[in-house]
Amino acid sequence: MISRRKTWAAMFVLLIILMRDVRVDSITCHITEYNIHDECCPRCPTGHRVRIDCTEFKSTSCQKCSDGTFMDLPNGLKRCNPCSTCDSGAGLKEKQQCKLTADTVCEPMEGFYCTDLKSGGCSVAQKHRSCEPGHYISRMGTASTDTECSECSSGSFSDGTMLSCQPHTQCEKENLHLIKAGTASTDAECGGKSSNTTGIVIGVLFLVFCFWWCFY
Repeated sequence: MISRRKTWAAMFVLLIILMRDVRVDSITCHITEYNIHDECCPRCPTGHRVRIDCTEFKSTSCQKCSDGTFMDLPNGLKRCNPCSTCDSGAGLKEKQQCKLTADTVCEPMEGFYCTDLKSGGCSVAQKHRSCEPGHYISRMGTASTDTECSECSSGSFSDGTMLSCQPHTQCEKENLHLIKAGTASTDAECGGKSSNTTGIVIGVLFLVFCFWWCFY
């Protein structure tokens, strides 16, 4: 009987020890508070971080973010977030400087468009495509869209930088010699003005004949 009592006593002591080692589930704090060591402490405001957690007798001690860092939400963090940089090598430029309560805002450089939006700005940009010869720019690229290209129709040309295809020069209509026919990417090449050599020769011969007939 005594042995059974000792056994139950030992089990009871062991249960107490185990219960002491088991961590109680974290308590749920109000949205304006954060949980630290199962205590609810007031969050620090935007632009600040936690310097010292609250205690039973003191509220949370907050500190303003240092230069080059920011905090855009009420928080219970010990460090502020580092400000982002706009990488010109990635086609980005600064639209809005980093401040205590908001990160840097980047935008695409001229000739680039954004492929990944981030918090009202851009985190990744790509260069506008270039249209190939034989195509024209049917839609100019913007900060959010790429350039669109379309193929030239027959009888017109573009070197790829034009906003519309241009018709080939009609050399004959301008009384010029056609040296090289136009292609989809180049205009026709024309030579000097055409001369009616045969007509001139006939005219000269006619005058000579008339002169000879009249005076001889």
